[in-house]
Amino acid sequence: MKGIAKYWNKPSRSAYVFLAPSILLLILFNVIPLLAAFALSFFDVPITMDAAEFIGAGNFAEAFHDSRFLNSLKITAIFTLLEVPLQVFGALVVAACITKNNLKNKFLRAVYFLPVICSATAIGIMWKMILHSNIGFVTAVLQTMGFGKINFLNTPGLTIFVVSFISIWRSFGISAIIYVTAIQQVSASLYEAAKLDGAGKIRQFFHITAPSIRPTFWYILMTRFAGALQIFDIIYITTNGGPNYTTESTVSYIYSRAFSSRSSMGYASAMSVILFVIIMAVTVVMYRQMNKEG
Repeated sequence: MKGIAKYWNKPSRSAYVFLAPSILLLILFNVIPLLAAFALSFFDVPITMDAAEFIGAGNFAEAFHDSRFLNSLKITAIFTLLEVPLQVFGALVVAACITKNNLKNKFLRAVYFLPVICSATAIGIMWKMILHSNIGFVTAVLQTMGFGKINFLNTPGLTIFVVSFISIWRSFGISAIIYVTAIQQVSASLYEAAKLDGAGKIRQFFHITAPSIRPTFWYILMTRFAGALQIFDIIYITTNGGPNYTTESTVSYIYSRAFSSRSSMGYASAMSVILFVIIMAVTVVMYRQMNKEG
């Protein structure tokens, strides 16, 4: 026992003891399910998991001929293109305005961050009530202004924008707070020198703030891209993919194929693998671009 204690008593080794619980959880809930999904994608497996028939790449071939799956990829791409730019650049502009540590800015940071700590279920139910076509507050206000009754959550062509707005509203605060932290680390002497040279707030933002926080910008861009491509909870609660699958994301469709009456765990796993490859490819491209600029 003394030998074991002496071995692990060194700082370079004892660190692994403290990391072990996190590593174990990562393996149990991330690595093993990921490997299982890859394995199941080559089988025809019902939800009961009591039988498995090896079909090779059959699930992947079916996915690329499945119009609903292809539509879900299109909807996910549209959602990502709507959500990510507004999230990344909008949060940067807001963060630049609330960087100073005064009372007003601290209050605004708390307001922006509040939706982040709320559950997706609560947020989805709240917005369903606010935007309800009959009893919703927003609908009632618009009606009094003469716009008529608008069904925000059941109108093809409009609902995807509404869902994107709700998603941005929910996670906007975390991006803004990360930006604020990064901006506060920029040396104040750079801004003082810029002021002496006659640079205004806008020039300081583009020539000092933006270049100094480029690593943070790329971090938020990559994480928001990955998050947008996996959107599920807000869609499931507010529209459940409707109307007519116009808001059905890829993860929503994967969920429905895995746990509905037409359940097929193998086919759902194959679609998950395809989505994983897409996210990985996008992340690698962004990471390489970040290193080039660095």
